[in-house]
Amino acid sequence: MAAGVAGERVWLTILEASRRSGLSEPTLRYYEQIGLVGPVPRDPSSGHRRYDAETMDVLDALGCLRSAGLRVEDLRRYLGLLARGDAAAAEQRELFDHHADRLEAEIERLRVRLEYLRLKARLWDARDRGDSDAAQRLVPRLLALIDRF
Repeated sequence: MAAGVAGERVWLTILEASRRSGLSEPTLRYYEQIGLVGPVPRDPSSGHRRYDAETMDVLDALGCLRSAGLRVEDLRRYLGLLARGDAAAAEQRELFDHHADRLEAEIERLRVRLEYLRLKARLWDARDRGDSDAAQRLVPRLLALIDRF
């Protein structure tokens, strides 16, 4: 993406930048507005934003981090620490460890919900088959899962 024919720079439109980064077009505008990315150059004839390779590298990272659940203030902190380089390595590790722990807990909650839904499907399957014994055996497991929500 950095260079096109004969070393010419390649620029992405906001739609292309959105698709590549996974961030919506309004989010890209917002990130520029609040300073997460620097001012994005505009096409001189149309006035539309044009994203270069350097900006796309930042947006790709922000898109990944945002999809992992980091908030805007965390993204801002990440970029500030990134600018400090290796001197901020311990703080970067702390930031990512914290969010990895949070995401791990969220995944566990989702696993419990998934198990609950599977058991509910088995319960209704047993009822559909008229197997009240199987249905009754599932109830305590369902109640135990509810306590884990």
